[in-house]
Amino acid sequence: MATYRNALPQLSRNIFITDGGIETDLIFHEGLELPSFAAFVLLVNDNGYEALRKYFHRYAALARDYEVGLVFETATWRSNPEWGKNLGYSETALVDINRKAVELLSDIRSEYENEKTKIVISGCLGPRGDGYNPSNLMSAKEAQEYHAVQIGTFSKTEADMVTAITMNYVEEAIGITEAAKSFSMPSVISFTVETDGRLPTGQTLKDAIQQVDEVTANSPAYYMINCAHPSHFTNTLSGGESWLERIHGVRTNASKKSHAELDFSVKLDEGDPIELAQEHNALLNRLKNLNVLGGCCGTDLRHIEEICKVALHHRDNAGTSV
Repeated sequence: MATYRNALPQLSRNIFITDGGIETDLIFHEGLELPSFAAFVLLVNDNGYEALRKYFHRYAALARDYEVGLVFETATWRSNPEWGKNLGYSETALVDINRKAVELLSDIRSEYENEKTKIVISGCLGPRGDGYNPSNLMSAKEAQEYHAVQIGTFSKTEADMVTAITMNYVEEAIGITEAAKSFSMPSVISFTVETDGRLPTGQTLKDAIQQVDEVTANSPAYYMINCAHPSHFTNTLSGGESWLERIHGVRTNASKKSHAELDFSVKLDEGDPIELAQEHNALLNRLKNLNVLGGCCGTDLRHIEEICKVALHHRDNAGTSV
């Protein structure tokens, strides 16, 4: 039974962290093979499962040590029908994988959660196409039907919500939102942006968020930004307009490189964890509801710990929670 599906604790003003860039961390630091960036393949054998268990344990311990909340994303960014089929997994196998991904995090939650560290389990959804380049564009209705398969599975587990990570065009985000609504699952939409702060389609983040909200009657619990460096989008978050209040989370890249540059990189750009964390001060100042902080490509436990420190310092200096 889901713990927080009817009342997400991160909608308070308390600080929550997420994990870092799971795929880049496991590939470059643990030497694991993840075809098509699919971390879910590790769930099908004991060694892979243990690698994921150790990975997630580290973030649960970090949240507990700093007395902050944790939004746990399942390792299922690629386990939707088309990517699963391309990697040789049947629909039945994907159902089992998505369930197992939630069960892994549920077991860790039971070990680490306490009153000061609420742990929310999110079923992670990825785009049907490439995360950097919008492809096989769907209508909102097509996207709803496509993603309903995975969301339907999550709805029957202990997942508290679903989060669509690295959304690069608005119709897919709308479809996911409507599919989640049909299963009474809270949803979060996380858009990715290019170095100019716009979606890969050229649409502004403001227009994308407002369009999803208008079409879905403000159905997403909140919005996030991921897979971009703070320098790519911080300057687009000024003016104090109401749409900025809908952004509660960021999962930033360690690298300042563009998506195109990252696509051709053979060496991991880890950036500077302390410098990356310091750049979150401007985000915390501009986004008054920002309280879910984590990482994406190139980040690991070091980056998230430094970001957590900055968020706590910002909260304490402000005299109130973030």
